[in-house]
Amino acid sequence: MKKHTNLFFIVLVFLTMVGLTACKKYLDKAPGADVSPTDAFVNFTNFQGFTEELYSCVPEFTSKTWATDWILGDEIVHKTGVTWLNEQFDNGDTWSWTNSEWISWLDAPNYNSDPGTGNGKGLWPNSWYGIHKANLGLANLDKLNGSQEEKDLIKGQLLFFRGWFHFELMTYWGGLPYIDQVLSASTKLELPRLSYQAAADLAAKDFRAAADLLPANWDNTVAGKTTLGKNQLRITKVTALAYLGKNYLYAGSPLMNKASTGNTAYNPEYCKKAADAFAELLKLVDNHTTWVKLVDFSNYSNLFFTDGGNFIPGYPEAIFQNPVYSSWFAGCPWGPSSVFVDGNIGGGYSSPNARFVENYGMANGLPIDDPQSGYNPADPWVNRDPRFYNDIVIDGDRVIKGSAPADKEKYRYADLSNSGHSRNSSSTSRTGYLLRKLTPMTANSIDNFPNNYMHLSYMRLADVYLMYAEAVLQGYGSAISNGPNYITAEEALNKIRSRCKAGPVAQKYVSDKTKFMSEIIRERAMELGFEEEIRYNDLRRWMLAGELKYREKTAIDFDRGANGKPINIKERILLTRKFDDKNYWLPLKINDVTLYPSFGQNPGY
Repeated sequence: MKKHTNLFFIVLVFLTMVGLTACKKYLDKAPGADVSPTDAFVNFTNFQGFTEELYSCVPEFTSKTWATDWILGDEIVHKTGVTWLNEQFDNGDTWSWTNSEWISWLDAPNYNSDPGTGNGKGLWPNSWYGIHKANLGLANLDKLNGSQEEKDLIKGQLLFFRGWFHFELMTYWGGLPYIDQVLSASTKLELPRLSYQAAADLAAKDFRAAADLLPANWDNTVAGKTTLGKNQLRITKVTALAYLGKNYLYAGSPLMNKASTGNTAYNPEYCKKAADAFAELLKLVDNHTTWVKLVDFSNYSNLFFTDGGNFIPGYPEAIFQNPVYSSWFAGCPWGPSSVFVDGNIGGGYSSPNARFVENYGMANGLPIDDPQSGYNPADPWVNRDPRFYNDIVIDGDRVIKGSAPADKEKYRYADLSNSGHSRNSSSTSRTGYLLRKLTPMTANSIDNFPNNYMHLSYMRLADVYLMYAEAVLQGYGSAISNGPNYITAEEALNKIRSRCKAGPVAQKYVSDKTKFMSEIIRERAMELGFEEEIRYNDLRRWMLAGELKYREKTAIDFDRGANGKPINIKERILLTRKFDDKNYWLPLKINDVTLYPSFGQNPGY
């Protein structure tokens, strides 16, 4: 394995070649965008070809393994007999983000901007490379001979990516130097690590400027018409506003506020800025300036996989996605786009954590521990939130669509009871549940594994509504405030509830700030669980990751009664994640933090 490239070597590296950078299928470049370094900046076509390598620097976090190993939070438990990054984090080993590179999308031996594959891209090296490339482009903007629209498009994309790569690095490793110029090889390495909020302020400047320069829809621009209908994955005003808001919300969250000021409460001023940015975005959605909108719940699965369809999962709700790379497991029966193999018994690499499943409330909108919810622990899978049935395979669910041979007929329906054929800790379900959110039920050998492609978004509109609700609550102090001159936090959260026809937030939760926050936490689990690293980062920024209820991973044990209903139900703890305060941040690579004395390692490592 090649030696890991250290942080500032990546920052200082000079681009010696500019080549094909956009995904040939979906992020189509204009004809002739393959250019030489000397011609890279002279016209829009060439400069856009240069810029599109930044898209190909965005890691496809799902492509490292055939397990759902991008999930580092409390959503899943892997089968026994394997060692994935999630298990290493369960053991308290957060160093494994880098020394176990082959199972971590966070790292790779070197930067990789190959547009033909998502495998082998690491967030750490690609971010530093991307920051340098964005700065190189910005330093050469004066060479662009083009219209004002073309100059704005190029500059807006470059500023967005500079902010985005910094934001992603800060999310996992805390405040870092903010590189906003091309550094020469002779530059003395003495850039200080900034506080989280100081770095976030600089990222906000880039996101704000990008939002002011970019269109809400590339199809409506002169330049965008050359790739008409193929602009879905391009950075827009909506993308920049979304990350402006997310950047401010993270900066105002308890973990980041503590890292910057020592105060573990929310910073309301940052939350107000976040609410303002989200409101600006959501008004664009309301007036149909952008194609982005919530999908109908009948098409909900189109956000995650194709099931034989010819489209990019996510449209029209996706706000930011990595390019569609030529993934080695696309349609593969045993890839993460498929959790079922032979019959109904394969794929148990990842079982939903039974404790996490408790976040799914009742159809009336109440949490299962509310005395008025109607939840019956002796019949626990009745009248649950509609997303429960969309996301989770429960005992008795039909999981094979077609006709099964006689010797496999029993596999047509899931049997997740203690002795059931779907319950095996080393091959199928370890917890009494299976995951269906990311997988068509026809992904099995009897239904012949349809041509399925899974493509998850870094951010989608539902996330924005819920972040907006949180920002309003914590910035303006109330779920019913319309402080940013827009909808209330209650209304924003209920937009997501009403989409799936779940009951609204009960008034007894709306009137109490702490209780309403608990509903935001639960709603984000139901709506965004199993997607990217949203849950992992939420628990960290809220400073909840160390609490026992979020560290315990459990199974639900039960037998089947005569009527097929579960009996003898009990929750069993499978493991308890080891977690210290240092684990709120990932450690920095030793080779990088020893480059010069003032850089420094994260506390506790």
